[in-house]
Amino acid sequence: MEEFINAEINSYDAIIDSHGNPIFETGNCTPISIMDSVNYGDDAIFYIEKNLSEDVQEAGRATIKSFGVKSRFVHFEFFRLLSDHEGIGKKGTVMALEVNMRPCGGFTPDMINYARETNVYKIWADMVAFDKTEKEIGGYHYCGFAGLRDYKDYVLTHEEILEKYGDHLKMTGRLPDALSAAMGNKIYMATFDTKEELETFFKDLLETK
Repeated sequence: MEEFINAEINSYDAIIDSHGNPIFETGNCTPISIMDSVNYGDDAIFYIEKNLSEDVQEAGRATIKSFGVKSRFVHFEFFRLLSDHEGIGKKGTVMALEVNMRPCGGFTPDMINYARETNVYKIWADMVAFDKTEKEIGGYHYCGFAGLRDYKDYVLTHEEILEKYGDHLKMTGRLPDALSAAMGNKIYMATFDTKEELETFFKDLLETK
């Protein structure tokens, strides 16, 4: 039986050339457990980091080297400890969780595009065809995802969310029932330049009456 780890998930998402060098790097943070979202019907939130942290970048690049990764779009997950764990690490330590030799799932590639003002599908195709890319990154923003539940009575209505965050929203809609257990029924994606704006967005959307 595995020990429970009090941590948030930080990912390393990168497109790697045939020599094992990353030609694009980013990452996301998931502060709420997806397991809790499924088991307890919690809201689902995560976000693309504005800037990839140095320790996650180092861990991601070390993982690329360890596995000999070449010519792939990868999604590696790490725990960032929220408290000290004896024999594992101190609070704030990044530790290995999961290695995926594939892109991140769901809408995450689109969120990366919004956060970087780029096109990771084009970068991926360039890597496959030319082993490099000249696709530019247009900017650096946070891109947040909020998945809300039908059964909850939220303070803000859908119309009020559109009115308040219309300039920031990139996508909104409903998820099929097959996906809603993990990700929520109604989804909202928005970009922000500061962490404070992102946190206010999550707070506003998740607040219930």
